[in-house]
Amino acid sequence: MRPQDRLAVIQRSVVREMARLGQQFTVDGEVVRGPGTTAVAVREHPGGEGAGHVDLGWVLELGRADAPVVWDCTAGLGKTEEEKLDNAVRMWATTTATALVELGGGRGGHADHDDPPELPGWHAVQGPAAVFGFGNERLAGWLAEHRVLSALAPALLPELSGPGGRRPHGVKLFLGGKAGDDVAEVRVDGEVSEAASAALRALDWPRGERLCWARLFVLLTAHGEPSAPATAPAGPGRPRRHRPAAVAAARPRGLFARWRQARRADR
Repeated sequence: MRPQDRLAVIQRSVVREMARLGQQFTVDGEVVRGPGTTAVAVREHPGGEGAGHVDLGWVLELGRADAPVVWDCTAGLGKTEEEKLDNAVRMWATTTATALVELGGGRGGHADHDDPPELPGWHAVQGPAAVFGFGNERLAGWLAEHRVLSALAPALLPELSGPGGRRPHGVKLFLGGKAGDDVAEVRVDGEVSEAASAALRALDWPRGERLCWARLFVLLTAHGEPSAPATAPAGPGRPRRHRPAAVAAARPRGLFARWRQARRADR
């Protein structure tokens, strides 16, 4: 498939998946524009990992040269390249876009909120985990009952203090496989964190005899920072929204209690 055809498929998929989240997005050249100053950018995934891999970046304030962009890589399976790309965008929408849409509203409709004490100064927004494969209920249950983000905090904190400072950071977790052949990967702002990946692998999540995986995405925003506009840009008489305090109520379970069964999808 030619690059321009790949881009067109990805952009159409983004428009479709965002509509399912109640968001109107339209293709505008190289980006897909959303409400207010939000947009989704597309870039080729480096590394030659297959036709179904793509990088999607959520632009918080389109038009600003220094606007933060939350990048995440995604991939999908399928019989054709178009089907792979469609499934990749669907996976991204389920796990990642939900958290980003929630960033603008902040009422828990699309994603869960948490203030992990192990990550002082940071607020976590996490969309549904996509859990797929055999026996996925065991892995989903383990994720719901364990505070995985808190366990990874010592490895994540150095990543959050690097270039970009207190801007929003996207953290993707991919884990699973089976006993003796498992995989654990953590990406921060689209780049693999070796320390956090090793910490994830060391956790006691269930490894069965059959293949099962989970994909999770957490958006970390600094306390006191305004959220991105969800439906209209900020301006006179329209202050940026802040996360309501009620959303941060104590949760009796782990951050990943919200999950969906995913099919025909990869990372």
